Amino acid sequence: MIIFLIFVLGISIGSFLNVCIYRIPRGGSLVSPAYSACPACEHRLYPLDLIPLVSFLFLKGKCRYCQTQISYRYFFIELLTGLLFILAYWRFGLVPELLSHLLFIALLIAITFIDLEHQIIPNKINLFGFVSGIIVSLLTGHLSLLNIFFGFLAAGGLLFLIALLSRGGMGGGDVKLGAVIGVFLGWPLALLALFISFILGGLGGIVLLALKKKGRKDMIPFGPFLALGSLITLFWGSQILAWYLQTLS
Repeated sequence: MIIFLIFVLGISIGSFLNVCIYRIPRGGSLVSPAYSACPACEHRLYPLDLIPLVSFLFLKGKCRYCQTQISYRYFFIELLTGLLFILAYWRFGLVPELLSHLLFIALLIAITFIDLEHQIIPNKINLFGFVSGIIVSLLTGHLSLLNIFFGFLAAGGLLFLIALLSRGGMGGGDVKLGAVIGVFLGWPLALLALFISFILGGLGGIVLLALKKKGRKDMIPFGPFLALGSLITLFWGSQILAWYLQTLS
């Protein structure tokens, strides 16, 4: 029963993330208008049109009013959020710090899909993540203030240094995301998240070049790799660090 409720919470949050992903990069407000509308015909959508997962399947992926095909991304984000919420519950249990982990997951999903589509990580999301990450981490006892500070300094500082040395090779949004990762994961997991992200980013760049999806001078958004590296670290970072330290001994 708890797993089902966690899943329902996840797909509901995923539905809200779809609103964030659509509106925030376009300069829209999350509170006005207070209703959703079809992107094609702009007809107001009512509760029966907005039931997470169910409405998409019932309407066969089309707008009820203009029959325009709805992007499968909406369905995928709702399902992905629900599944990751279940994974977080299975991994950590029903503990106070689960709230911090779920918030972090939701932020990473929103950042990933905005960066993939628009090649930006909005300041609004980074600022919200930074402030809420500190508050939730402290309130749930997930991290100490000192751990948060060193996580912020390590991850945000490292990406800031890379941005300076690369002279524009890394965007300001990525640097700010590094700070967000630091306050959610703390030290030393934030650095592990960056290390995994660099590996994934390098491999992803090689694949995109090999498939000729990107050229050598094309910009490749790094936010999704930071998000994926952070998710891997969130779920299995402690085990990875323990294994690494064991290999050194």
